[in-house]
Amino acid sequence: MTSPGLHLSGAPFLRKENKGLAEPRGPRALCESAERSSKQNRQVCLSVPYWEQWREEAHAVKRFSILNLDKLLVEFERNATARGAVVLWAKDAEEANRHVLDIVERHRVKTVVKSKSMVTEEMELNHVLAAVGVRALETDLGEYLVQLAGQRPTHIVTPALHLSAEDVGRLFAEKLQEPYTSEHEKLTDIARRHLREEYLRADMGISGANCALADTGSICIVENEGNAGLSISAPPVHVAVMGIEKVIPSIRYLPLFLNLLARSGTGQKLTTYTHIVHGATPGRTFYIIILDNGRSDILRDPASRSSLYCIRCGACLNTCPVYRRTGGWAYGWVYPGPIGAIITPHLVGMKDAGKLPFASSLCGACGEVCPVKIDIPHQLVHLRHKAVNCPSPVRSPLERLIWTAWSWAMEGPLRYRLAMSTVRLGVRLAKFLPWHPAQLGAWTRGRELPEVPAYTFRAWWRRRGQEFAGDNGKSGIATSSPKKEEVSA
Repeated sequence: MTSPGLHLSGAPFLRKENKGLAEPRGPRALCESAERSSKQNRQVCLSVPYWEQWREEAHAVKRFSILNLDKLLVEFERNATARGAVVLWAKDAEEANRHVLDIVERHRVKTVVKSKSMVTEEMELNHVLAAVGVRALETDLGEYLVQLAGQRPTHIVTPALHLSAEDVGRLFAEKLQEPYTSEHEKLTDIARRHLREEYLRADMGISGANCALADTGSICIVENEGNAGLSISAPPVHVAVMGIEKVIPSIRYLPLFLNLLARSGTGQKLTTYTHIVHGATPGRTFYIIILDNGRSDILRDPASRSSLYCIRCGACLNTCPVYRRTGGWAYGWVYPGPIGAIITPHLVGMKDAGKLPFASSLCGACGEVCPVKIDIPHQLVHLRHKAVNCPSPVRSPLERLIWTAWSWAMEGPLRYRLAMSTVRLGVRLAKFLPWHPAQLGAWTRGRELPEVPAYTFRAWWRRRGQEFAGDNGKSGIATSSPKKEEVSA
């Protein structure tokens, strides 16, 4: 069940209303925070002498898990059920929401506390609960802030990365009627004071799962604030929602992923709290909802399958120059950054998200920092190929015409010289046209048309270069260097 106005299948990347791309420099706080986190976390990771060995082992474990997903999920369900959990399956967000609403009705739930869960963001669960009169409160500090502000998270690990302390102080003053302050400790105290009573009053707690352990039927939740522990233990009902890709074969592999996740995500050796939930406790009810929601589509594509290895550490976001400039909202859906660019097209379809793989410079930084060695750059190229060759290609007829003309021009030296002459003439004439170049949209957003040099590099070389020497082995070189303003590409 979904409520009106939800956007469970939309990733309108490059549209002008997406905050981030409409502001070429992006939020300053986000850029600075992401860069600082990337440097710090990278230093912590590389200080471990066997870091690369950990990455190789984690890659192998996740590869085995994904290739044996059917067997491991059945094993997990069997063992979780034996420990008193109720396991429910959902093929998509709508079915998962129906499961949650059935639980709400069965237990007469009126208030919910939630720990951070990206899967429930996919489901837009807060809006679904609100539509039936259930108040759902985010308890992770970053999620709490963006919920107060009426925004989406901008980062996988740190949802309020785009907000400065001053922003938070103004938000608390407006929404909570607290005296303005920008001191971090005071801001944390304010949030703690407002959240503390909510755990005791809540009828149900909802969480995600960082890992699902097939051999024990347990789930693992890692956090730094203690809010997840309170959300899953204080209310009488606990609902855990997890994607099918979260399962790993055995609890003995868990320390490996805990080491990788903490260092790549937050630069810690271990997160402050690690909760392993071994089934339902006496007097409480425990539900586990296992969600597909397009993940099987990724599984069917051998070239994209390894994106299911992701442990949601956010390292690829922090290091990505495109994400730093645009922010998470520009990606139009739940998962921003490089990982969003390779999984969102599968989860919501090429029609809505086919432009996301093009939101990359292909610098390769994301692949270098990924703790489970997902080859993100090659997946971006693979999805670009799919995007332009799918039944409903993402390119407009005009764009296809432009690239067809470009391909024709690159097929021979005479065609290339003719095309470049046309481009040089067009750029010169554009300044005299009655419309502004900004009307070209994404082609000129954030940049100006270049000045055209007097003549090309080839012409300069013919005028000033010297031919290589002949039989005597001597060679000549250009007698002078070109001036920057003289040469064009």
